[in-house]
Amino acid sequence: MPAPVPFDPQEIVDAKYEERPTREGVTTKRMICAACDIACSVVGEVQKGRVTKIRSSDNPIFKDNICMKGIVAPKGLAHPNRILHPLKRVGERGSGKFEQVTWEEAMGDIGGRLKKIIAEYGPEAWAVSTSQWNTSTDHGLGRRVMNHVGSPNWISGVALCAGNTAAVNRFTYGWFPFGDFSSTNCIVLMGHNPRRHSWTPLYNSIRSAQARGAKLIVMDPRRSSSAERADIWLPLKAGSDAAMMFGWLKVIIDEELYDKEFVANWTLGFEDLKERVNEYPLERVAELTGCDPEMIAEAARVYATSGPSIIPWTPITDMQRNSTSGIRLQTILRSICGYVDVPGGELLQGFNPDIVNESTVEMHHVLSDEQKLKQLGSKDHPAFTYRGQLAFREPTQRVYGQEYANLVTGCHMATPSETFRAMAGEGEYPVKAFFFLGNNPLMSYANMPLIHKAMMNQDLIVSHEQFMTPSAQLADYILPADSWLERPWIHDMFGWMSTIRFSEKAMDPPGDCKSTFEFWKQIAGALDMPEVVPWDTIEDFYDYRVAGTGKSFADLISDTEVYFKKPAFKTYEKTGFATPSGKVELKSSLLEELGFDPLPYFREDPPHDKDYPQKMFTGVREDPYFQTGHRHIPEMRARCPEPQIYLNEKTAKAAGVAEGDWVSVENQLGSVKAILAVKDAMPDDLVRVPHGWWKPEMKQGNGSLSGAWDYSDAQLCRDDPDYLDHEQGIPHLKGIPCRVVPLAAEGPAKAASNAQHMEPAE
Repeated sequence: MPAPVPFDPQEIVDAKYEERPTREGVTTKRMICAACDIACSVVGEVQKGRVTKIRSSDNPIFKDNICMKGIVAPKGLAHPNRILHPLKRVGERGSGKFEQVTWEEAMGDIGGRLKKIIAEYGPEAWAVSTSQWNTSTDHGLGRRVMNHVGSPNWISGVALCAGNTAAVNRFTYGWFPFGDFSSTNCIVLMGHNPRRHSWTPLYNSIRSAQARGAKLIVMDPRRSSSAERADIWLPLKAGSDAAMMFGWLKVIIDEELYDKEFVANWTLGFEDLKERVNEYPLERVAELTGCDPEMIAEAARVYATSGPSIIPWTPITDMQRNSTSGIRLQTILRSICGYVDVPGGELLQGFNPDIVNESTVEMHHVLSDEQKLKQLGSKDHPAFTYRGQLAFREPTQRVYGQEYANLVTGCHMATPSETFRAMAGEGEYPVKAFFFLGNNPLMSYANMPLIHKAMMNQDLIVSHEQFMTPSAQLADYILPADSWLERPWIHDMFGWMSTIRFSEKAMDPPGDCKSTFEFWKQIAGALDMPEVVPWDTIEDFYDYRVAGTGKSFADLISDTEVYFKKPAFKTYEKTGFATPSGKVELKSSLLEELGFDPLPYFREDPPHDKDYPQKMFTGVREDPYFQTGHRHIPEMRARCPEPQIYLNEKTAKAAGVAEGDWVSVENQLGSVKAILAVKDAMPDDLVRVPHGWWKPEMKQGNGSLSGAWDYSDAQLCRDDPDYLDHEQGIPHLKGIPCRVVPLAAEGPAKAASNAQHMEPAE
């Protein structure tokens, strides 16, 4: 999630400060870190044309928002293994054999082969995977080029991390709110555990809120570091978020703790909701969640009576078989308690009217309705596809001034699993060309065996990357990507908020590395449509985007770090909400039209399988790493040299394994190796499996893929119907049956298990 910034413009205006003096021969640049996805404001120190140090911002608003990943970035990006020139595959796919070519040679061949695939199979045979949260941005140009070509099959990791939350929030009140951390009275973390070196600004904002008296409620099976700091900790079963929120609603409605005036004037479906909530008495919720009913009731009362309260976005609820219902229940709690669009609550900011936003750049209107309906996954799992988001066009125009709002780039996606099935030859039509940017798709979605089959079945794979990831090893072309140190950036908070921030270019990219702007401009040219990306340089493009401010990009970036519109609250009183009814839809008319239950519900776990007695949760990122990256940096590997699973002592004994053992975690889909760490913060029979493990030093190419076949958690992530959310088609990653078995030791297991972690229980 983007770093929180003050909602009171006066705080930004009053933030007077002097930049720290620099040493002779050192210049500084105000930058936005992209070592992870939270976008901290930092300062880059430059010597002899290279960034030599990243430090915290001088601005008191952003002070201390920096973590180890940002600090080590200059060294990590200067690593000798960085890809500096275009590479073309010369052996069989996956052979690991490449030769250096020029950008011109690469684009000539890529353009010809892509045009041939489109002519033979149709434009929908071209799929693209990326995440603006890995590349910083592709400026909306990827979707723009695809829309002009006619392909709707764009996928991203935001399908199961924030983008899907944004899309589902729209079904209730038409936008994705951002919590006002600076003046809220109560914060609810649902499995989310911001730490000093992970989601750092969020960690700092929560600590500041607690210091001035705000309550903290944490729901988490683990005794996480946030749970240890909480006023109330609910150790619920993994994957039972939706059930827990039904319990909260039961208390809040029965005890009439909700905002009656708001519910009466601005919501639809309250009586239907009440009937559904009555199906979840606290005794049933206690059974489903494993929590004490009195604790559930106490937490609900604190949330409802301490407000305004906020429930910050969490990736945990995004990744469950009940994700749509869980996200909807969050929106309903916010709504009936009167916390939407009020100071200290959850703000619906809309777009900044002075900036051309990325949704506009994407030009979704040029993609025909016929092609939109071909979007993979839209028939069975439409929530975030064009089909699912279609009915928001008029309300979004009415409230926010334009038809398409691609919030967090998650509102008009194909579903990943259906896309990979089509790539593997198992879909409704063939997909034969696959591009990915700043993305390691083999390890970033569920069902790695399917994704591998899909990639091996492609006629053309193009990767825009910095390092030879396992996915890049299967590509036809690897085109060298620049980094956040080497380009300017307009950060639009991922289309989520109206606050705009700016980052200066600090150094030239090495070798032949180019930006996503240049990548898409060259692809448009290779497809004989250069007019689609008409700007000569990224600076020209940015001048176009900021023209509404009356300033050039260069003027803005020298004048300010934050450009904002003055916050306005309860704007719905003038415009209504951006839903078809103009009201908060507790009972969703659109989900009903799409053939789904219009009210939230809870699907219980499939029957117990005695062969897989434990349950695992995955998707966990360790502090030194972001997603599948950073494992090539010695300073980061020293902190976390091997993948570790966590069990408590009782579960470890039952499984016949002990601290420091190499173990195998297995389920019906696959298995991974890891070292066991015994943690008393873990509940019985729950296994923590870390996300994104491979080892850049291991053998490249098919068979090993640098250890991805040994360690990647995507091999365990199921995407069969029992483990998919119905409405979105995203996988269940929080409570998958598995077993832990001993494995013959390999490598320095004991030394790895003694590595120091920054937090005790992540």
